[in-house]
Amino acid sequence: MEYFLEQLINGITLGSIYGLIAIGYTMVYGIIGMINFAHGDIFMVGAFISLIAILAIGLTASASFALLILALILVLAIAMILASAYNWTVERVAYRPLRGSFRLAPLISAIGMSIVLQEFVRIAQGGRPKPMQPLISGGIELMHRKTELGEFVVRLSSIQIIIILTTLALMVLFTALITRTSLGRAQRSCEQDMKMASLVGIDVNKTISITFIMGAALAAVAGLMFFLRYGVIDFYIGFLAGVKAFTAAVLGGIGSIPGAMLGGLVIGLIEVFWSAYFSVEYKDVAAFAMLAVVLIFLPQGLLGKPEVEKV
Repeated sequence: MEYFLEQLINGITLGSIYGLIAIGYTMVYGIIGMINFAHGDIFMVGAFISLIAILAIGLTASASFALLILALILVLAIAMILASAYNWTVERVAYRPLRGSFRLAPLISAIGMSIVLQEFVRIAQGGRPKPMQPLISGGIELMHRKTELGEFVVRLSSIQIIIILTTLALMVLFTALITRTSLGRAQRSCEQDMKMASLVGIDVNKTISITFIMGAALAAVAGLMFFLRYGVIDFYIGFLAGVKAFTAAVLGGIGSIPGAMLGGLVIGLIEVFWSAYFSVEYKDVAAFAMLAVVLIFLPQGLLGKPEVEKV
């Protein structure tokens, strides 16, 4: 029971990170109907910007709690701003000029931007992993049991609490933003019909750019959380996390923000539990197999709505 609880916490933590990235995928797809395959690399860029900002500030684990929180808020703000600038550039360079072209053109362009971002970070920061000592320590002891091999302690660490609460807060905030604000109405109008939205006075280009910026901000949050949780990053994490987050978005129902979060949690839990109870080499196979099974019976995903074409 203790081991199961520990893996459940680890799975929810990892799934929360996947979910934050998946929301960016599902928001962009919901409006322009295309997948931004450079989004995973925006997550990677956000993680590297966070590392550079932490080193520039000189932040260490010995700092007081108040100073640590203020410094991390500053780091997060810097990462969100710069990652948003990168994603805004991707939209202007890779998507907007090709919006009226055949559907494969923006996809190919986005894959090219993904490679550009990967190689830019690899050349600028080097190909070796960048480790760092944990900045946030402490936590809550949930269970404590003595075994023949020693003591087994189940802990909910402080960084895990921060990741889970931050993810829940952002999901609620962005869901409210989409459903209850003028920006959300503009985004939903563009999703239904861009031409009609422009005819009623909505600035379609501005709405799409803001959507890319919002997705990048979430990816930057996920990048900082990933770095604080696992303590090591490299230029390739964007590809792996991006593929899994895209899988989570499809699994949950692409176009649905709660679905993206649910898909992220499912992928994270499958990975962690498969690694814990079966062979770790096949954890990705298990995740993608689950995607295939769900799409066979629910083609629209877990929380997605079937598309109805009006005639």
